[in-house]
This record gives sequence, structure tokens and C-alpha cells, in this order.
Amino acid sequence: MIYKLGSFTPNEKLVWVALILFSFVSVFALLKLFKNKLPADQGRDFAFNGKLSRGKARGAGIIFIICFIVTSLIFVSAAPEYIAYYVLIFAGMLSGYLDDRAEKPWGEYKKGIIDLAISVLLALTFANFNPELLKIDLFFIDFNVNKWIFIAIATIFFWLMINATNCTDGIDGFCGSLSINSMISILIIGSIVAMDSVHAKSIVAMIFAIVAYLWFNAEPSTILMGDAGSRAIGLFLGLSILKTGNMVLAIPLCFLILLDGLIGIFKIVLIRFLKINALKNIRTPLHDHFRKNKGWSNTQVIFRFNMIQALISTIVVFLMK
Repeated sequence: MIYKLGSFTPNEKLVWVALILFSFVSVFALLKLFKNKLPADQGRDFAFNGKLSRGKARGAGIIFIICFIVTSLIFVSAAPEYIAYYVLIFAGMLSGYLDDRAEKPWGEYKKGIIDLAISVLLALTFANFNPELLKIDLFFIDFNVNKWIFIAIATIFFWLMINATNCTDGIDGFCGSLSINSMISILIIGSIVAMDSVHAKSIVAMIFAIVAYLWFNAEPSTILMGDAGSRAIGLFLGLSILKTGNMVLAIPLCFLILLDGLIGIFKIVLIRFLKINALKNIRTPLHDHFRKNKGWSNTQVIFRFNMIQALISTIVVFLMK
């Protein structure tokens, strides 16, 4: 069934309302109930003000991602395609959670290999169930792509989305609010390009799971999503972009997530492999640059980044109509 805003029957509206309430209430209740069971954050040595998070409950992603999956199974779909997605999103969450609770954080290469393996499986799953969406759309021209070439490109895309989203999780409320910003834009674009209603419902389920988490993560926070949340959100954002039928839409609709996270990865690659420090005057992730070097408060970073993202997404929406 095609997703179109304003075209729901009364019964469909009730399902959407039930989905929203179940997603929000389940996450809210379980976070309150299990907050003290989550591992304590150890602080981050190299992040700006990273030590301020020490002692806070970390790894809340395990709760809101499980609630998202349960909500989706009840209200969205239990078809084989979505079961596979839930399993892979759960795997991304679980790998992050095990890192969150480890006494010694996992190394970059270990996490990178795990992310790559999950990305390959997600790309294979998507290609298998969505042969009609194996294309690259450059807005003025679109062309179909060989299945295996698409899988290779999608694998890299998912890997980048995981790691970019993970990098944004450095300020209370930042990763969650910026992800919701992008998901709302994807929903609106989905109505224009005729995204299937199943995935539209799953986006809404994820949005309100994150909304419930943000109740506790608003500054000054008491709970952090950890890698358990950010890695799973990155996977889901990437999947949602592909469901629009245009991978390139990630650039405008997730622009601030990609810019904030990938500039740090680009800087590390230049230094580590090419011995070039071209970005030595830019602190990464980019939100730390504006906090440390430009003197922005956390609130200013969150609001300004979200306003810029909303501006970009709104322009894209009107250009596509």
C-alpha cells in the first residue's frame, strides 16, 4: 500500500495513533523502570567536556530499539523482509550495547568490521526484496544499477550512516533531535515519491521511541543512548533513505548528520593513511569545533544545527513537488 499524507481511513488513523502511543509509552515506562540497570558511562577523554557524562546511565538504545522492534512487529509488519531488517537493526544495537558496557572500549577496527558485516547483510536484504528500487537518482537523471554494484554502494552507504550518526552522539539531545529532524523530512518526501505505508509506519514508530528517550536525554540528561542507540539509528536512517528510491537524498536530508560525523572520519583517514593534516584547525566531530573553538553553548549547537537541517530539507521538499 502506498503512503500518502491525508489519505487515511478512520480505522487506519486509529492504528497510527495506537502505534504512536505504544511506541512512546513503552519506551518511557521501560526507561524509568530499568534506568538503574544500565551500565554507567565512563566519560570520554578526547571529547570536549566528555568527562561531564561520567556516571550517567548509558546504553539506553537497548531499551528504545527493542521497543521499536516490538512496536513494529505489532503495528507495522512481520513479513520476512521486515523481520530481516529488525534482526539486523537489533544486531547493530547489540554490538553497540556490548561496547557500551565493556570495561575497555572496543577498538576502531573491531567496531568497523562488525559495522561492515551488518551493512553487507542489510544491503543484500534490501536488494533482494526491493529490485524496483535498485537505481541511482541524480534528480535530473536516474538510471538502474546492476544488483551487485548497488549492493556494494549500499554497503558503503550503510557503513557511513552508522558511523556518522554515532559521531553526533556527543551532546545531550543532539543525535536524537537531529535524527528525528531527518526522519520527518524522509516521511514528507515519502508522501511525494509514494513510499510504501509499511515503512512509513516504521519511521513513525522510531520517531516516537526516540521522543520518549529524549524526555530523559534533554540537558541536563540522566540517560545516554550510547552506541546501542546511535548505531541502530544510523542503520535505520540509511534504510529509510533507500526506501524513498533515491540514495542521493541522504545528502540533503541527513546533511548535518553526515557533515558532523564524516568530517572526523575524513580527517582521520587523511592523517593516518596519507600523513596529511589539512583540517588541523577544525576540531571533530564538528559540534565540538563549534563548542570549543567558537564558544557555542550546547543549546546553540542543537538548535542551530537543527534549524539549518530543517531549512535544507524544506527546500528539497519544495523542489521535488
